[in-house]
Amino acid sequence: MHLHGGGSGAEPVLPGCQEQYKTDARLITQFKEEIRNLSAVLTGIQEELGAYDYEELHLRVLSLETRLRDCMKKLTCGKLMKITGPITVKTSGTRFGAWMTDPLASEKNNRVWYMDSYTNNKIVREYKSMADFVSGAESRTYNLPFKWAGTNHVVYNGSLYFNKYQSNIVIKYSFDLGRVLAQRSLEYAGFQNVYPYTWGGFSDIDLMADEIGLWAVYATNQNAGNIVISQLNPDTLEVAKSWNTGYPKRSAGESFMICGTLYVTNSHLTGAKVYYSYSTKTSSYEYTDIPFHNQYFHISMLDYNARDRALYAWNNGHQVLFNVTLFHIIKTEDDT
Repeated sequence: MHLHGGGSGAEPVLPGCQEQYKTDARLITQFKEEIRNLSAVLTGIQEELGAYDYEELHLRVLSLETRLRDCMKKLTCGKLMKITGPITVKTSGTRFGAWMTDPLASEKNNRVWYMDSYTNNKIVREYKSMADFVSGAESRTYNLPFKWAGTNHVVYNGSLYFNKYQSNIVIKYSFDLGRVLAQRSLEYAGFQNVYPYTWGGFSDIDLMADEIGLWAVYATNQNAGNIVISQLNPDTLEVAKSWNTGYPKRSAGESFMICGTLYVTNSHLTGAKVYYSYSTKTSSYEYTDIPFHNQYFHISMLDYNARDRALYAWNNGHQVLFNVTLFHIIKTEDDT
């Protein structure tokens, strides 16, 4: 197994690992070059050699593209090492709210969604791009059929997932279709400020997404008010698997998932840091000490976006972004 640092902020490669890093980088460059070369000559070869050879080469291109994607995946997942920033994108709204982009959207689709306040609202504002969001050029508004609770919503693959007000029901709402596609109660999950984050605000149920999928983070009486992590089926909202942690949810400032690991902050106020992490891969936890700059003194939303490799935060009426640096573990074929 070979290790190297990486992520936003171009961390230096760890001593003794540079050769492996160079090999991995060369391999990706080589794959990209092979795909470009093969794609460029496919049409000509089809005419000269006939369909059979074309199909064979086409399969080779697909195989190379798959290998490239696998290689890129190995470079994207890792362990959180550092949080830098924030960059203030905009100052708007109340002290509490949520804003987000879709981590599964195509590169050309940069829509931003904005949900002000933690209660008594059901209006979602949409902007076609980050630039439109900054300038306030709204493209659409959606009037949801139910009010939401908290600020811990997520947009994932074109749908908004949110906690229905005064319940432990999770709603899946399609923006394109403008209707609810699924709703399901999160069994035993506390709601209505029974197990919120430290700042309150009906933040009992936190919905989030990472490289692995869709998650719900909450607490139950059965787990003594400690955090429960559940992986959800994005279509049916059924719980695929759950993990009981030993961290009291009411002592957590916020939390977010990266590569199947939940990272928990110890406060929503100045001096907050990522204090605890729980890996769903190994069902184990560790205490951490990763500080970040709570610039505007109060955080009511903190969510990781795997496409942007960034944390989206609502920081006391300011919409801000934090950069994350991940420590990568690259598995070679020797490790399989």
